[in-house]
Amino acid sequence: MTVRRRYVTLVICLFFLLITYLHYSTFPRIYSFHDIYKEFYYIPIFLGALAFGLKGALLIYASIFVFDLPFVIEGWTGAFVAEAGRLLHLGLQGLFAIFAGYLSDRERKARTHAEKERYLARTGQVATAIVHDLKNPLISILGFSKRIKDKKGNVDEAIDMVRDSALTMQKIVQDVLDFAKPLNLTLRREDIREVIDKACRLCETKAEGAGVEIVRRVPASPVSIEMDSFHLERSLMNLVSNAIEASGRGQRVSVSATPGKYKCTITVADQGSGMDEETLESIFVPFTTKKKEGTGLGMAIAKKIVDAHKGKIDIVSRPGQGTEVRIELPYRAGR
Repeated sequence: MTVRRRYVTLVICLFFLLITYLHYSTFPRIYSFHDIYKEFYYIPIFLGALAFGLKGALLIYASIFVFDLPFVIEGWTGAFVAEAGRLLHLGLQGLFAIFAGYLSDRERKARTHAEKERYLARTGQVATAIVHDLKNPLISILGFSKRIKDKKGNVDEAIDMVRDSALTMQKIVQDVLDFAKPLNLTLRREDIREVIDKACRLCETKAEGAGVEIVRRVPASPVSIEMDSFHLERSLMNLVSNAIEASGRGQRVSVSATPGKYKCTITVADQGSGMDEETLESIFVPFTTKKKEGTGLGMAIAKKIVDAHKGKIDIVSRPGQGTEVRIELPYRAGR
């Protein structure tokens, strides 16, 4: 039984016992009070239907019937209208229990079915995205390996292309595995400046090839943060790499760190073409990308890492005005 169901069960029992106690502690002939008490029995029936469905509602109703029947017999007056009213009320409570339990079960089944449908649809979408991303490098490997076998063209160039395509496939598979598996952080107190520096240096070759300059703006003194530097470095590499891809030749990508009282803000900004609202809304959705290459997992993984550090990631972007990604990291990952 889940914690939520245990709490609901406790509330139901307390309601039931309180109403039953009021029934038996109040003089039987004071009908007006007892009529009010009986109305409160609908609460535990309703809660039972919501938490446990039809079986739960009927079980609670059966308990009410067993505990209330001695009181009905004890307070029997012989007046047909009064006693018929009391028995009718018990019957209506039973009908309510059946109806509420039935609706709860039907809604639960419909919700479970809808979740299964969404899961299957999402699985199909994921499989399609992975197959699509693996198809191009696989075609390259087959094509260039045939050239090598037939000894056509530049063999060294063909070998390089096969290797690059294999590395692309490896990255795609690794991204999918990293996104699918739980993220286990190894937290240590380290200087965020070193993480930023390393992430930028690892992206320098790509920046030089694109004619983009990476500018770092970090404090002169160390900024100590409780973090998993390996995962955080990977997150920043994804952001810097995206910024480089969005930039044109001669433009800059700025990476800065601004310490605050309780957290440090890391900003990655580019001067590229920016993004429209539709792209921004789906930026963290897995397997969603407008790039010709890539799985669409880079931003989703970056957010997963930042979230694991109890941080926050926001993106500000407008078409033609570039993009700015802000990460807020608490100095202690648990806060």
